[in-house]
Order: sequence, then C-alpha cells, then structure tokens
Amino acid sequence: MTAPLFVVGPELLTGDGAVLRLDGPEGRHAADVQRLGTGETLVLADGRGAWARCRVEEAHRGALDLVVLERGTDPAPPVRHVLVQALAKGDRDLQAVESATELEVDEVVPWQADRSIVRWRGERAAKSHRRWEQQVLAAGKQARRTRLPVVAGLAGRTDLLARASAADLALVLHEEAEETLTAVLDGTDLTGSPGPLEVVVVVGPEGGITPEELTALRDAGARAVRLGGAVLRTSTAGAAALALLNARGRWR
Repeated sequence: MTAPLFVVGPELLTGDGAVLRLDGPEGRHAADVQRLGTGETLVLADGRGAWARCRVEEAHRGALDLVVLERGTDPAPPVRHVLVQALAKGDRDLQAVESATELEVDEVVPWQADRSIVRWRGERAAKSHRRWEQQVLAAGKQARRTRLPVVAGLAGRTDLLARASAADLALVLHEEAEETLTAVLDGTDLTGSPGPLEVVVVVGPEGGITPEELTALRDAGARAVRLGGAVLRTSTAGAAALALLNARGRWR
C-alpha cells in the first residue's frame, strides 16, 4: 500500500531541512486519527506538485516529527483537463467532483446551467464553493495526488462560452450527439504540441443542456459528443469522459 499523503503549506516544503514537524489539522489527523507511529512513512505535498517523502521520527499528540527521506516536484501535465460541471441536486455534482479528482482532472468549474435546479446565491454560493474545495482536497489525498485541481468560481453562460472558445478542444457531452467521444479522440492529436494544451469537458444538469446552450457552445467552437448508447447521470458522465481522455494520454 502506498504511503498516505497530507497536504501542507508550501513553506513547510521550502528549503532543504532534514527534520520537519507536521502539526495543525493534518498533524492531528496523521497522529491521532491514522495513528502513524515511529518508522512509518508518509508523503507531504503542497497541492502544486512539490512533495517530500518522510519517515516518522517521533509521534506526539496532534503532531509528528518527521525525517525527510526524499524531495521532488511533479511537473504539470502537457494536456490540461478541465471539467465544467453543472450544478445538480442531491449532491450529484459533488460526486462528479470527487470522481473527477480521482481521475486526475486539473480544474473543476461549477456551472449554473439553465436547467440546474440547484442555485448558488449569496451565502449559499460561498458555502457550496467551500464544499467543492473540501471534496477536492479529500479526494486528492485519497488518490495520492501531489497536484490538486483548481476549483474555479461559479460560471454562467458567458463564462462557459469564453472557456469553450479559448480551449484547444471543447467537448459537450450530449446524448443526441452524432459523434462519439472515442471517434473524436481517435482523430485528434493532443501529444505533439509543446503545450500546455487544454481540453474542456462540459456536463449538463439532470434535465440536460438546453438547445439554446448547445447552439451557443457549438458557435463558440465546442463539439457535441456522446459516450455510448446508455445515458449516464450527471454524476458519472464527466468521470467516463476523463477516463477516455486519460486512456489516450496520461495512462499510456
């Protein structure tokens, strides 16, 4: 089993010191919840690619003293994956964010689609955004990711169209699309550019993307694609698309 990962501030990973103290919320979780003890290993990461593999020298209540065994920085991938996820009821959008994080997405964008039943307004918007960030953090640690996805601000239609227009490849998952995602990826080369390139995947809410939204996205340069014969939930469609993207690139 791989060593557990804890996310810390970049200042803890700066420099070349051989001894570190992990305290605060992550230290309490490591020492008091996971009960890591002397001689066990763990990884500290700043969420931006820098990491340190450490051995526990001494365990305290709420903190661990660590000896650094190895340091490194994981580079950013040459193709950046962005999931635009429509807000959905029943925490299905949070499920989508969790799965996308495990599947190495680089950014998640909450989208207030026309048919989104859930609405982010005022204090609720700030609270909901924090929940997305917490979901990303938890899923990223579970997946042992040294680079955590960015959680963008809430996007409306104007923001969405701007992202689609700026992307190197923008894909809208739609059950009635004529093209399949696999066919589009078979005909697209995302490996030869010095990069970084950006692929944007747009997932609608439970009620689907409206014809007006689809037309606007196509006019902005996006391509409507379907995954297969089955209609997937909003909580799983993005994960399926990301898995296919990874199979064409990162997982090779």
